[in-house]
Amino acid sequence: MVGSRLLSRIPLLLQPLPRPSPIHQFSLCSSTLRAQSSWHRSNPPRATAHRSHPPPFPFKPFKIFKFKMASDSDDDMPLARTNGRVSNAHISKSVDKAMDESNGSKPAPAGISIRNGPIVDEMDVDEPATNGHAKRKSRGSTSKPVNYNQQGSESEDDDVPLAKRQRTTTKVEESDSDDEPLATKKQPGKLPPKNTAILGESSDDDEPLNAKLAKKKATIEKKAAKEAKTIRAKDKKPAKKVKDESSEEDVKPKAKRKANGTTTAKKANGVKKEESDSDAPLAKKGAAAKGKGKAATNGKVKVEASPKKGAKKGESEEAEEVYRWWDAPKKEDDSIKWETLQHNGVVFPPEYEPLPKNVKLLYAGTPLTLSIEAEEVAGFFGAMLNSTHNVENPTFQKNFFADLKEIVKKTGGAKDKDGNKVDLKDFSKLDFKPIFNYYDAKNQEKKARSSAEKKADKAAKDEMEAPYVHCIWDGRKEQVGNFRVEPPGLFRGRGEHPKTGKVKQRVLPEQITINIGKEAIPPAPPEGHKWKAIQHDNKATWLAMWQENINGAYKYVMLAAKSSIKGQSDYKKFEKARQLKEHIDRIRKDYERDLKAELMADRQRATAVYLIDKFALRAGNEKDSENEAETVGCCSLKFEHVTLKPPNTVVFDFLGKDSIRFYDEVTVHEQVFKNLKIFKKAPKKEGDDIFDRLNTTQLNKHLTNYMPGLSAKVFRTYNASFTMSTLLKELPKKANLSMQEKIKLYNDCNRKVAILCNHKRTVGAGHEAQMEKMTDRKYQIKGLRYQKWRIKHMILDLDPKQKKKKGAEWFEYEEGIDDEWIVEHIAFLVQEQRTKIEKKFAKENEKLVADGQKEMKAKELTDRLKEADVLEKKLKKEHKSKKVEAEGKGPSVEKFEANLKKLDERIATMNLQAEDREGNKEVALGTSKINYIDPRLTVVFSKKFDVPIEKFFSKTLREKFTWAIESIEDEDDWEF
Repeated sequence: MVGSRLLSRIPLLLQPLPRPSPIHQFSLCSSTLRAQSSWHRSNPPRATAHRSHPPPFPFKPFKIFKFKMASDSDDDMPLARTNGRVSNAHISKSVDKAMDESNGSKPAPAGISIRNGPIVDEMDVDEPATNGHAKRKSRGSTSKPVNYNQQGSESEDDDVPLAKRQRTTTKVEESDSDDEPLATKKQPGKLPPKNTAILGESSDDDEPLNAKLAKKKATIEKKAAKEAKTIRAKDKKPAKKVKDESSEEDVKPKAKRKANGTTTAKKANGVKKEESDSDAPLAKKGAAAKGKGKAATNGKVKVEASPKKGAKKGESEEAEEVYRWWDAPKKEDDSIKWETLQHNGVVFPPEYEPLPKNVKLLYAGTPLTLSIEAEEVAGFFGAMLNSTHNVENPTFQKNFFADLKEIVKKTGGAKDKDGNKVDLKDFSKLDFKPIFNYYDAKNQEKKARSSAEKKADKAAKDEMEAPYVHCIWDGRKEQVGNFRVEPPGLFRGRGEHPKTGKVKQRVLPEQITINIGKEAIPPAPPEGHKWKAIQHDNKATWLAMWQENINGAYKYVMLAAKSSIKGQSDYKKFEKARQLKEHIDRIRKDYERDLKAELMADRQRATAVYLIDKFALRAGNEKDSENEAETVGCCSLKFEHVTLKPPNTVVFDFLGKDSIRFYDEVTVHEQVFKNLKIFKKAPKKEGDDIFDRLNTTQLNKHLTNYMPGLSAKVFRTYNASFTMSTLLKELPKKANLSMQEKIKLYNDCNRKVAILCNHKRTVGAGHEAQMEKMTDRKYQIKGLRYQKWRIKHMILDLDPKQKKKKGAEWFEYEEGIDDEWIVEHIAFLVQEQRTKIEKKFAKENEKLVADGQKEMKAKELTDRLKEADVLEKKLKKEHKSKKVEAEGKGPSVEKFEANLKKLDERIATMNLQAEDREGNKEVALGTSKINYIDPRLTVVFSKKFDVPIEKFFSKTLREKFTWAIESIEDEDDWEF
């Protein structure tokens, strides 16, 4: 009966089926019907034409019909993208088996980077069976422009405005301004050389270093799994009485796959909407950050900042209060950011100062008379002629010239000296040198100001800006971050931005919206102007907002990084990573299982989570290549970004965040390698997406099944913090370590985190310059050794018996020093002495002039320089005679021996610093320490090893992480 009914419906199956309800949906799982369904997906019916029957194919009556749930149907699975070639919805057993064919090579240890060289054998280049093509272009997409309008979900700071989230770099503190030169960012940079001692471990062992890395990583992951089970076991006990929302049962992923989410909807307007950071599980962990014995009295606990040593009395009295929000009770509704808010608005850039009448833009040698508006725009380009990276860029030139011509046309045109109009047609005929020379002279004049003049100018500027530096937030003083409106100029952009060179227009008060408390008096706009709007949105953390003209992005005035609002954002970020500890084992177990899933979407998702977890790849978002430089993340990887080298090496090469090249060679699990071969299988080619059935929204939606608020970016923070915590626990507290040795111990752990979590960087010119300084430091070490030689001979001068006591060898030159080098060094010391005398003389003269007194005469300088001549004569005599007279007040053998000990300590410290910096050249220690490693771990190390926190955190970072330093001041055993 059932069979005859189904047979009667076979003709209907040859036509597109309407989307059935989950209850009644079924699919016919014979190979024939799958082929038919595949044909329909590849050849969708046109809306305007009558659909004909599909081409004939071998048809068998029927085999076995299997009824499936809707969530398992391929028709229920939306494609992440519709452009390019897409993978089949299911992975057939034949394809799966074909990809299992091995070349006989032994797989390398998985989960690590081998960018510095192979682990065991040299890997073969791509084969046709791997990529579908014998040859791969180096970076196919780098020549394409990239989309700056869509906001990425990978920002490390949840409180950064959406319009600003396109950027983070490699610097410790970075600006969001487009005015920053990008010459150093565009260059891919050199890949670092092999460094077998990168982990600070011995490389003499027979076991390859990368194998050790893999083992270490596996050990840490086992500890993580064990800890997760322990945490859940503790949480389960009280859960017997009351069902908890965050219980394991509630977050356990369903056995059957849910349909993926849709792509992120664009904002209706550009105004930033504040998201609530409220997560039930976080509330439980909130108390972990409180110091022992600290009782929270109310929601607004304040203490006075302790005055610094040596601070003036006035400064101590006016010390700013520190809001200890980490001791305050948690708000029930944290979507309300403030109750009262008062501030003074923004600072506008100065008005344009016209060029002198004799300074003109030239066109074909003819001086042009321009309107003030056009002259200002010409000045933007003329002032930056020394920035060849921009002014020689054809796109930059084209966009600038188009805007210049438009402004010239709108403001009356360009005229020659006789008043005749000049038509600007050819950019190459424009000569900006007169303008550049004028601005360059002004810059040189500015640099040549005396220190007194510079101080006076700075004091005047600080006095003018003082009212804008702070705001009153819920009755307390908070520092404002970027209260200055960006000045007009030329847009530079990041990467190969298609709009680079366009004119950034001056922002007027009429474009600015002020956000302020209802009870506060709004700041007055500049005379003759008015604000665009004044609002009282207490769910927003921005104080002012406007829209720029290049990309239509919204710019925000926010609180400073040291503010309590930013501190709370950082705290929540690290607490969310701590919460992931409870679920990491289940997440890893699930994605390892789904690496072999039959459904393509499931397998792609599992592979993506593997790459994000193991190699710290960002999730990535789709880009509009017509308006943005094409930056890439894991979910948006294309065919040409991934090269496969059997047996299990994967090469990533693409433009990542901020259009910085990401290049790495990693070894992956054999199943992951096999999956990537399937995802790149023909007919896919360059330009096609690898993860064509996955996007960032779908991935993050899946992750929230495990934990509220979990997204791909949390893995980077979790992996870095948990790894650092594990490494610090393993450190034995050694006695008699010098301060520099303790610091190096911490940096070694930080370096291991950066390597194990793949926080790598390319070696750029900056490192080369730094290592040149280290080369100078090596010279300084030689100088210290020469100084030791002199002191030893001073000892001999005081007590000749010391030669027999210590041995003649003790008084000889140390390594790296010989007679030829000493002659050069004496000349260096003499010249150094001369330079010091001249600088001191000039400084004293400058002070005399500032005080209204007469300058010293040149004869005074000549007399002082005689000291250098005396030094030269003395050192040459010592070198020739090999005898050094004892110097100093009350010289003694004991004093000189103490000096020798200090010199040895200085040499050891300098050697450690050189070794430390050499090891850090290919890992981003600053990135790990600031953005991904919980700062409380650094505080714990500081306390455990008695190292001042100033050795790890600069003043800016200490202010940013005040909450971390203060919240665990009594907890030496705090754990991540």
